[in-house]
Amino acid sequence: MTADVMLIGISGPSQKGQIYPQLRNDRGVAKILIGTREFECIGQSPPEDHPHVYLEMSVSDEIVCPYCGTLFEFDHSLDTFAAVPADSILRPH
Repeated sequence: MTADVMLIGISGPSQKGQIYPQLRNDRGVAKILIGTREFECIGQSPPEDHPHVYLEMSVSDEIVCPYCGTLFEFDHSLDTFAAVPADSILRPH
């Protein structure tokens, strides 16, 4: 597996004003399927979260979070704000 990691920031939304899906891995699963190539990983729900990191898949369909080691795999059939397991996506307030 080869994946490029781009750290866009460690907190808050992108400077471009784009809203990224925020993902967590409370279940401790090895792999989360997602419908986007750009997202924010927080590890687990607060207060057990790690530094919030923005990740971007380049041409690869998978990326590993450098903090929690979760494998995220792009799934073309999912919407941008969808994931499997579904509770991996934090819903906006």
